[in-house]
Amino acid sequence: MTSSAPLSPAAIRSARAASSQLRERDFAAKLGIAEAQFDAAWCGDGVTRIEANVNDALLSLGAVGEVMALTRNESAVHEKIGVYDKVVAGAHTALVLGKQIDLRIFPGNWVHGFAVEKEVDGDVRRSLQFFDAAGTAVHKVHLRPASDVGAYARLVDKLRSADRGRTVELRPLAAEDVETPTSQVAGLLRQRWSGMSDVHQFFGILRDLKITRHEAVSRIGEDYAWQADREALAAMIRLAAEGAVPIMCFVGSRGCIQIHSGPIRNVTTMGPWINIVDATFNLHLRDDHIVEVWTVRRPTKDGYVTSVEAYDGEKNLIIQFFGERHEGEVERADWRRLAESLPRLSRPTAA
Repeated sequence: MTSSAPLSPAAIRSARAASSQLRERDFAAKLGIAEAQFDAAWCGDGVTRIEANVNDALLSLGAVGEVMALTRNESAVHEKIGVYDKVVAGAHTALVLGKQIDLRIFPGNWVHGFAVEKEVDGDVRRSLQFFDAAGTAVHKVHLRPASDVGAYARLVDKLRSADRGRTVELRPLAAEDVETPTSQVAGLLRQRWSGMSDVHQFFGILRDLKITRHEAVSRIGEDYAWQADREALAAMIRLAAEGAVPIMCFVGSRGCIQIHSGPIRNVTTMGPWINIVDATFNLHLRDDHIVEVWTVRRPTKDGYVTSVEAYDGEKNLIIQFFGERHEGEVERADWRRLAESLPRLSRPTAA
């Protein structure tokens, strides 16, 4: 991420004029500022500061109609076209459970918001952009040609902030409260893991034992998790497309997890990027950021559920894949065969 460099809004705008071809996120990184600082610098000139009232936004977005939802981290960009429907509001967790747009949202990490309008090749492009306390994007909503611009304008008015300033106050993110697992914790991990009846119980295990996801999968034992060759993820994506194996693809920011469910078809590569470019789902994944790939089994009341997970050099989760599945269903046999057939490392590198 970026430092909160003391650049004035005028300096940011002037620098942008000399680097107009760069994407906003890339430009902010080059300048050493947070993306939220870039947006704030244009307030009153195509940008409106809005309150990050997650539930108000989610409950009103359905009226806007078809949009593109975007959630990303440093290594993966997940884009879904659809409608925000089947919204479940909540103070600590909110959900969007639509056929296309499927989100798990953590409102406490939505701190700054902006409505952005910019002209590109004669067309006006509109979006809502939300950021965490450090100014990193947690979720964005981009309008499409079929979107209801009037409903969008009413939503912006509803969320409009009284703050019209061109600067944004950032604060560093709190470090996670985690510990290095002891032999006792390892024993408890094994006990809790083997007793899972639902995959969602995994998050409670991490929280209660104060360990990271990577520590859990790397220490649980090879009957539950094993390390695959790092190139296995790209192979899995291609094989899933070729074999028409429906998948679930999860990409998360600090404030949102976005999910695609269904088959994938068009897989391409461009430089370090693995791309899925389908009608309502696009994924852009930095293959060169992947350092470890793990195949993981979690017990449920319906049998094992298998995931393939990629981690970066700092052991952060980049992306996670499952076979498409609904609650109460057993795991797809074709997905399990694919996940378990990925080549393992000859010698595990985890401690």
